[in-house]
Amino acid sequence: MAGILSVRGVSKRFQSSQGQTLALQATDLAVEENDFITILGPSGCGKSTLLRIVAGLEQPTTGEVLLDGRRVEGPGADRGMVFQSYTLFPWLTVLDNVCFGLRERGIARDERVHIARGFIAKVGLKGFENHFPKQLSGGMQQRTAQARALANDPRMLLMDEPFGALDHQTRELMQELLLGIWEEQRKTVLFVTHDIDEAVFMGGRVVVMSARPGRIKLDRIVPLAHPRHYSVKTTPAFVELKAELTEAVRAEVLAAQAQGA
Repeated sequence: MAGILSVRGVSKRFQSSQGQTLALQATDLAVEENDFITILGPSGCGKSTLLRIVAGLEQPTTGEVLLDGRRVEGPGADRGMVFQSYTLFPWLTVLDNVCFGLRERGIARDERVHIARGFIAKVGLKGFENHFPKQLSGGMQQRTAQARALANDPRMLLMDEPFGALDHQTRELMQELLLGIWEEQRKTVLFVTHDIDEAVFMGGRVVVMSARPGRIKLDRIVPLAHPRHYSVKTTPAFVELKAELTEAVRAEVLAAQAQGA
């Protein structure tokens, strides 16, 4: 496998009225082609900051991010970003939301509609093309956001707690949906979550970050085959890895509390 992303010595300091805060210690992370990496850690540990730096939405204080050997300087169509808050355009229909990035890239209308309809069907929203976001449930809005990101055919998909606002049942359905799409397309994915079950079920690798200032404390391969079904959660391999990760995250939560974070 060829490496796709390299995070080298990346740190981040934020300026505030109280002075500077080190959110992320110098961090290294190598991501291989087709990896699905889930990132765990206590609140405020720098998970989302790291993801936003990879997306080009934040500039690192030190270090660099290389995608296919080229330095990331800002946002780009080669990285599709999906947020917890969906970030759909409320004045656009599902179809036009999914077409948006394709239109920005200058793709002809007939072709972009064809591509968009394919991904709308893939995420289970066929028949809702002309609905507006306010007419959709939270899960349907999240599916639209996924379809929009995937339609651009990015090299990487960056997901920041995308299912965090959903109820438990919808969240599980969305996990299965996304994992099914990944098993079919094998996009390279960085997925931030605070849910340990989700991290193990979704990931091929799980990275645990320390309390602020964040650093990578643990990097584990998930020894579970694909395709995955929810029954995998009862297997010894799942239970053992979940126990190890739970202890690692708990230790960092306690450390954050001791810091007064």
